[in-house]
Amino acid sequence: MKAFTELLRSLGRTAFGTWAKLPTCDSVELLAIAGFDFIAIDMEHAPLDIRDVHQLIGAARGRDLPALVRVPDRSPTVIARVLDSGAAGVLVPHVDHPGDAVNAVAAARFPPLGTRGFGPTVRAGGWGTDTAAYRASAASAAVIPQLESRAAIAAMHRIGATDGLDALFVGPADLAVATGLTADAPEFRALLDTAERTAAELGIPLGTATGASAAAAAALARRYQFVLLANDATLLTGAASELLTATKKSLTA
Repeated sequence: MKAFTELLRSLGRTAFGTWAKLPTCDSVELLAIAGFDFIAIDMEHAPLDIRDVHQLIGAARGRDLPALVRVPDRSPTVIARVLDSGAAGVLVPHVDHPGDAVNAVAAARFPPLGTRGFGPTVRAGGWGTDTAAYRASAASAAVIPQLESRAAIAAMHRIGATDGLDALFVGPADLAVATGLTADAPEFRALLDTAERTAAELGIPLGTATGASAAAAAALARRYQFVLLANDATLLTGAASELLTATKKSLTA
């Protein structure tokens, strides 16, 4: 399976993923069949525990679908456990300061580059049969801070310059809530412009998220290297609602 950063380089276009919120492996397989480039398993805003995540990662790996995990916080223990389960990387929420980014990288890397414990008898190490693959997985695991506040945008140059970071992610919904700005406010647009400009100056991939709008996704793809579209629950609800509404409408036509 390709590392996440290798995926971004090899596609020649923006990578499209979606959030996985449902605790069922079937959803992951269906998303792979649909053609998504990657998924992001959401531990922050979905009731997924480590066992759920372990199983979802397994389903994704079976379909050669890179699976990032949005961890619920910056806990080194959670970061290490999802990477041991074979995640392609971690999205780390609420990275507001350079020190937060340094700690996130340390949690993902083995000494001397980090502080992660070494235990290859896990999926990432072939259950103890492939120590070399285990070391390689730690080196290639993507560590992606989420920038969700004014402080994060202001410190983005220093955050993005952290050794071992692979990409950055702007959380527009959280940023809007944190700043109290609406998405169409000039000041909000200026914050996003700053983030996009800074990522370009740093030469680091930048990602974001949007809803189930093809037009919005296409617009974002011109500025971001990876975009998360909607989520599995919303996609299921939307397709079901569209079908049912169309069926009822045809009965009265």
